Amino acid sequence: MTLAEVMTKLEELGTEQTKKTFMRHGAKEPLFGVKVGDLKKLVKQVSKDQGLALALYDTGNSDAMYLAGLSINPQMMTLPQLKHWVKQANWYMLAEYTVAGAAAESPYALKLAREWMRSDNEMIATCGWSTYANYVSITPDDQLDLEEIRALLRLIESTIHEEQNRVRYTMNMFVIIAGSYVTGLYDEAIAVAESIGKVHVDVGQTACKVPLAADYIRKVAQRGKLGIKKKTCIC
Repeated sequence: MTLAEVMTKLEELGTEQTKKTFMRHGAKEPLFGVKVGDLKKLVKQVSKDQGLALALYDTGNSDAMYLAGLSINPQMMTLPQLKHWVKQANWYMLAEYTVAGAAAESPYALKLAREWMRSDNEMIATCGWSTYANYVSITPDDQLDLEEIRALLRLIESTIHEEQNRVRYTMNMFVIIAGSYVTGLYDEAIAVAESIGKVHVDVGQTACKVPLAADYIRKVAQRGKLGIKKKTCIC
């Protein structure tokens, strides 16, 4: 498919209802309002062409950008490309899912996560935390820097309630992922989760809720899923 053909297909798949829903969540124009499930139907065609995936992201259309993240081969992405992507991510789904997923599966996951987490830009910082969390969810424990993760848990415990809005959300998710995907960090993550308690995030005019980290981690353990890694964090 050509770029023009994909954009035409996206326009056909978009609906005003879905567009309004995404915009309530913070999406910015331009977008057609295509459901993620419908985007996934196009992945096989787009993923054959890395250049097409990159071109889709550069359209600035939110639906096309999300499709790019679903279709891209992260192992083939360059450092400048990923840095370009994060600068263009103008709402949380692009920052926390599209860019974070690609970065986490790229050769530059930790380098970028560490850099982005320190940013004063809310979307870049939240992408950084999500990148590191996603990296933890797919990486064997013996390849993780557990001391660094412990230090990040302590940082979250002391700073989360003063952080920017979406950063609070991804910090909370970082605690959940550390406790759920790394067996050796279960007790420490639970302790941090109980210490921070309820995390308040402005989710706009939506029904979204911020999970209580301690409850979430315990439920994962009760299901016998503790420490089981994901094959991919791109979704």
